[in-house]
Amino acid sequence: TQDFVNYAKNSNIPVGPGRGSAAGSLVAYATGITDVDPIKYNLLFERFLNPERVTMPDIDIDFCIEGRDLVIDYIKDKYGHDSVAQIITFGTLGAKSVVRDVGRVLGMSYSEVDSIAKMIPNEPKITIDKALKLNPDFKLVEKKSSTHKNLIEYSKILEGCHRHASTHAAGVVITPGPLTDYVPLFKNSATGDITTQVDMNGLEDMGLLKMDFLGLRNLTVIDKTIQLINKRHNKSIDISNIEMKDSEVYENIFAAANTIGIFQFESEGMREYLSKFKPVCMEDIIVLTALYRPGPMANIPEFINRREGKSEIKYLHSSLENILK
Repeated sequence: TQDFVNYAKNSNIPVGPGRGSAAGSLVAYATGITDVDPIKYNLLFERFLNPERVTMPDIDIDFCIEGRDLVIDYIKDKYGHDSVAQIITFGTLGAKSVVRDVGRVLGMSYSEVDSIAKMIPNEPKITIDKALKLNPDFKLVEKKSSTHKNLIEYSKILEGCHRHASTHAAGVVITPGPLTDYVPLFKNSATGDITTQVDMNGLEDMGLLKMDFLGLRNLTVIDKTIQLINKRHNKSIDISNIEMKDSEVYENIFAAANTIGIFQFESEGMREYLSKFKPVCMEDIIVLTALYRPGPMANIPEFINRREGKSEIKYLHSSLENILK
């Protein structure tokens, strides 16, 4: 991993500072794989490697979207073109897409099927059964006619089935010898891409080394911005060494929710919480990214109230105060 990260950096291909559990690894920081000091931010090494972890340590690396393919070509040149491949992923029939596909097969009009599909709430991991409970209008659909009844019934059966195969956005597998000695391959008839026939979870079960080379458009934007500033204003900026305590950044960008185009901060919900939370330092940014995910998300309003002194801060046990305060 250090080798291909160094290749990218030496080739002026922007690389992310590190993401996920690997950012807690002091070894990854010391070898230049990640740029975030885990001691300074008190990150947990145990998230990356612990006795319960049975899979190979997996480091997701972000690359500029325009340079990602060059890094993969470097990997192929280094380990052999017959030993490196991208990984297959299977598109599954989600609640909305299965209703649209089944409706088309049943000969229903596009507009009607579209309006029925739109009754399914936009929630992560939504299912038809869950949608029937959440939306009373959707529940009434199957009572309209035998065709509508079939639409819901068939959709329930087919929901979750594989619909098509495509190339995983990030995954790359490296084998110790020719790929064909370890895993069957698949050729995409539309793109000509060669991928494994086994998805990433299956590859890990087979004991093969899977790595994630993520193409991140934000890195490309940052790189082009730096080049423009250099060209137009003759200023050189080192993005890995910028001031983290610039109060104007927190006040005018984050607290004002001017964050369109900033990774993980551009959704409507996140911007709403930014304007309420009013972050003033990097630690506040860290707190928000930790809270803004399924589960803890419901506690954000209470967290803000406690932070502003509107709610009492309570601890389940006095021994937790030192950790949580």
